[in-house]
Amino acid sequence: MEERLQKILAKIGIASRRAAEEIILEGRVTVNGKVATLGMKADPSKDHIKLDGKLLTKPEPKVYLMINKPRGVITTLSESEERPTIKDFLKKIKYRVFPVGRLDYDSEGLLLLTNDGDFAHAILHPSKKIPKTYHVKIKGVLEDDEIEKLRKGVKLQDGMTQPSKVKKLWKTEENSWIEITIYEGRKRQIRRMLEKVGHPVLKLKRVRINGIEIGNLAPGEIRYLTPEEVGKIKKEVVH
Repeated sequence: MEERLQKILAKIGIASRRAAEEIILEGRVTVNGKVATLGMKADPSKDHIKLDGKLLTKPEPKVYLMINKPRGVITTLSESEERPTIKDFLKKIKYRVFPVGRLDYDSEGLLLLTNDGDFAHAILHPSKKIPKTYHVKIKGVLEDDEIEKLRKGVKLQDGMTQPSKVKKLWKTEENSWIEITIYEGRKRQIRRMLEKVGHPVLKLKRVRINGIEIGNLAPGEIRYLTPEEVGKIKKEVVH
């Protein structure tokens, strides 16, 4: 059965659909010897689909992992001589996987990895409004009116944020920790939200995605999601 090429690449586990579109636009994919174009359809059971000249094999088993991304690690699979990347932690994983979304260089915590492109696409699509929860150390202490602003939405350069959940955790002499849950994934969103209300972020750790907890996973440690965890996410995002 014919399907759009980016969907085929996602199913095989090459990348998410969005990333697969970029790969196609770069001219790296051919179908029956011809360079593929965006929107092209193919039948993987009949057509010869190649990536960088290599014939794509049948899909691998679907794999779902989590890693506690350490601070100071780049969320990319590209090689880097200057800074460590997620790829450096995947040497013992025999399947080719890719990160579902990102955590910036200075952030740490829960990051999902998979070779299921449809699964990743569903989690990342804004319409799904998947809750992502963070523990954040900020400068100073949030006042009640500032918490209310964050809960209702903050006006950033790229528009108003969606409503979020915010609660205080504990405080020190000069700083404090809060828990914040957001339902979208703009670049450095939480950092920008808190800067907007006058409380720069000092540390940021993602602890939960749609009910899946990072628990006591050590920095840099990877584990497979349990069937129950996979089912919990799929129930919400895959329709």
